[in-house]
This record gives sequence, structure tokens and C-alpha cells, in this order.
Amino acid sequence: MKEFELIDRLSRSLHTNPTVTTGPGDDCAVLDWGMADRLLLFKTDAVVEGIHFDPSTPPEKVGHKALARCLSDIAAMAGTPSAALVTLGLRADFDPAYLDRLYAGINALARRYDVAIAGGETTSNPERLLISVALLGWVGRGKAVLRSGAEGGDAIFVTGELGGSLSGRHLEFEPRLAEARWLVEHFPIHAMLDLSDGLAGDLPHILKGSGVGAELLGSAVPISRAARIAAKTAGSAKPPLLAALTDGEDFELLFTLAGRDAVPLLDAWKQQFPKLPLSCIGKITSEKGITIRDKHGARSLTVHGYEHFA
Repeated sequence: MKEFELIDRLSRSLHTNPTVTTGPGDDCAVLDWGMADRLLLFKTDAVVEGIHFDPSTPPEKVGHKALARCLSDIAAMAGTPSAALVTLGLRADFDPAYLDRLYAGINALARRYDVAIAGGETTSNPERLLISVALLGWVGRGKAVLRSGAEGGDAIFVTGELGGSLSGRHLEFEPRLAEARWLVEHFPIHAMLDLSDGLAGDLPHILKGSGVGAELLGSAVPISRAARIAAKTAGSAKPPLLAALTDGEDFELLFTLAGRDAVPLLDAWKQQFPKLPLSCIGKITSEKGITIRDKHGARSLTVHGYEHFA
């Protein structure tokens, strides 16, 4: 059973209550606790030794990544993070000095975004280190951007560059919190998520939630320098476009808005974020599925992003 099949199975019979306005299936849970101006965002994520980082990875970078993954999901809802709890699963022979450095990485990122590390839990985990972060945030009432709002004719945009995350980018990325809030303040964004499992893996979440399809322009997909270098130096490496579609852990924003707003957005973005590329990579279609168009014509996109348990 693959990851999202398991999630669907486990989500079928979950108990809920009236505070939950958005549950499983989006980047964060959205909770309504009766505050006049805002809704709460609730997110949890984990990084596991041997899966998300190597034993040789500097612990400061492990800590950064553990918190940044949750912050990226808050960004995907156009929210503001507030406070986090950290759970550590530790082997019996854990090194306290290593954990000091890991927490230094967590704290450095937390200070940048004024996130309180409000406590947590420790437990034994015999085989490998696990760090799980639960994060609370908030978003203005009526301002949360879900995955399910894409409409036919929308332009599809992505921030930054994609692919080549294993070169080290997956340990050092900055969550696009400011960029997401700016987008929602200035443009009617229809749907948005952060790219954790690759463009080919994450775009289908928007399409499924919105009941639409997509056409991508291969030449418009922004490919990172790391992905291009890997393709030239390693004989078994993926072609650059395939890496951009499937590598995962880019943690860039993928979003849609009405096609008529595409050019004004690009012009305004260049003024606001001159150092961060923004690319229009395709459009939303009424016909379901994903088509990718290049110099050889159009074809169905059959590759997939990263999947646990696959």
C-alpha cells in the first residue's frame, strides 16, 4: 500500500468536531476556535535518520530541516507560525552534545520567524533518531488558501527552482512565508501548496482537490543548477527536467490564479522579490490528468514524485 492510499484509508473514519473546518488532505488542519479575525493552523511533520538525513549530516542542519518543513506547510496556507512542540525519538546511546547542536539549528530558525519552542517530548527509539514537530499558526479569517480552489484557465506558477535537492538544498531551504502572505494580500490566489514530493507528485493534489487537470510547458519548468550539474557529471543521474519533476524536497510554492492576473503578478513579483524567480509553468484545464508539452509535442505525464512505502 502506497503512502496516499494509506492516508485515504486511515482518514475515512476519523472522529471530528465542529472546530475543524479543514481536515486531512491539505497542508495544515484549519481550526475555528471562535476568534473574530483569524483561524488556527495545525501541522505535524517528522524527519527520520536514514530517510530525511544521513548520520553524517551536521545536526544544526537536521534541526533546521525539522522545523522548516512545518513552516513551509504554514506558508502553503498563507499563514503565520506561532509555537511548536518537538518530540525526539532517541537511541539509548544518544549523544547529548549532538542534541545541543540539533536544537541550535531549531532555535536559529525559530528566532528568524518568532516561533516559540514551547516544549515537547522525549522517548526511546532503538534503531534511529526521529524528530517530530507539531506547529501551531494562524491565518486571517477568509485568507487561508487551500489545495481545492483551482479553476479551468488558471495559470500555474512555481517559485524558485526545482530538482537537485540531494546536493544539500533540502537541508538549507527557507520557508516561503513572506512570499505566500504577500501573494494573498495582493492577488486572488485560487490554490496553493508547498512542493515536498516533487512537482509531479504534488500538483496532482491540487488537481484532485479541485476536480481539474493541467497542461505543463516543459521548457518553462525552472530547473536548478544542481540538477543540471548532476545530469552532466553522473552517468546514472536523471535528465534535468525529470529531476525537476520528481526529486522532491524543493519546498517551493506551487499555486494557481486566474490567467488574466498572470502578467500583473509577474511584474509585481519582480519588484517585490527580485532575487527569487517566479515561473508560469502551465495552465489548469477542465480535462483531468496532466499533459506536458515540449518540442516533441504533448504527452501524458506518467512520472511520479517521491512516495513513502512505494
